[in-house]
Amino acid sequence: MPSEFVHRLDNGLVLLGEPSDAFQSAAFSLLIPAGCVHDPADKSGLASLACEMMLRGAGDRDSRQLISDLENLGVERSETVGVSQASFSGATIGDSLLPALSIYADIVRRPHLPTDQLEAGRSVCIQELRGVEDDPGQKLMMELRRRHYPDPWGRPSQGDLGALAQLTAEDVELFFRERYGPRDAIIGVAGNFDWQEVCDAVDQLFGDWAVQAESGAALETPNSQPIHLPHESNQCHIGLAFPSIPYRHPQYFEAWSAVGVLSGGMSSRLFSEVREKRGLCYTVYASLHTQRDRAAVFCYAGTTAERAQETLDVTHSELVRLGQGVETEELARLKARIKSSLIMQQESTSARASSLSRDWYHLGRIRPVEEVAAKVDALTAESINTYLAENPPESFTCMTLGPQPLELPDGIS
Repeated sequence: MPSEFVHRLDNGLVLLGEPSDAFQSAAFSLLIPAGCVHDPADKSGLASLACEMMLRGAGDRDSRQLISDLENLGVERSETVGVSQASFSGATIGDSLLPALSIYADIVRRPHLPTDQLEAGRSVCIQELRGVEDDPGQKLMMELRRRHYPDPWGRPSQGDLGALAQLTAEDVELFFRERYGPRDAIIGVAGNFDWQEVCDAVDQLFGDWAVQAESGAALETPNSQPIHLPHESNQCHIGLAFPSIPYRHPQYFEAWSAVGVLSGGMSSRLFSEVREKRGLCYTVYASLHTQRDRAAVFCYAGTTAERAQETLDVTHSELVRLGQGVETEELARLKARIKSSLIMQQESTSARASSLSRDWYHLGRIRPVEEVAAKVDALTAESINTYLAENPPESFTCMTLGPQPLELPDGIS
């Protein structure tokens, strides 16, 4: 990333830019260290409730006017709370970028947090949580993350019903004051815009933002989630997880590619061996989930109760077999999929803005698309197999959800 497209404010906020007149649109991605890892132990869901309340009026706009103005600008927007960060993103035509950034400056700096809308905001969070509860597969994977990672790194951002019901307007106000500020905040902007104009606007909108207090390291504690979640159904949901390496690790692309051979397309091992050849399940996949300092591969299979034990055994054996290495033909198919994905990413300003912010958070620098492409080209079956020999899939965590618990294969806890 050229240094002229990195702008650091004195209060700690970093602005990153990738201007290009090849687009008519422009997009931004704003990351603030206000994720659910900062929820007090007895106030699970507070980060999500605070984010929801921040959208109910800000600056000189009430809730209705705020949403109306964003829609009038044609902003395709998203606000989410993750483990470490709250994310605010938007995409619109290039001419509307600065007005959109101005509105979001009000949202993250001057929200109304109206007490008379607290119950409505709570209701939205509860509905989201109940949506997860009503989806057995999603619920299983949420609980698997909670069980695999030490607390607070496996917490679901949705919180839990008991804690959500007890949260107060004062809790929301305190969380906002303590967590929202420019320290470690990142704004990535990509698309059709003038870099100097954006720098000047961000200086004006965020330059006098008071720095929030620095948070201490999270106290990690082991989780004690059950292995099986009883659920009356003729289906069984199976989750497996094993440790991997985070995005900043030099061998990340080898780890990512190994998972791509395992799960990615109809020729992948899990689809071919578990679903196509044996017809054991209707859904099976694996994905590499990375935080800044930890990562894991999470695998899911949904099947009938009658075939659940066989599905678990075969899926586990495929994960173990991955440690024996990948074939050159498998890597060739994977590279074709990756290159297609990179091309599509280059054509999306939203994807590029998100990549800018993500790379800076994980790496402290921007990884250009050309560098990613070069790393993909440099991958060989030998380099991936070297990684797998040093980091074979093992130390599995398992959770099941269904009518009966299953017998766990050796090496699974």
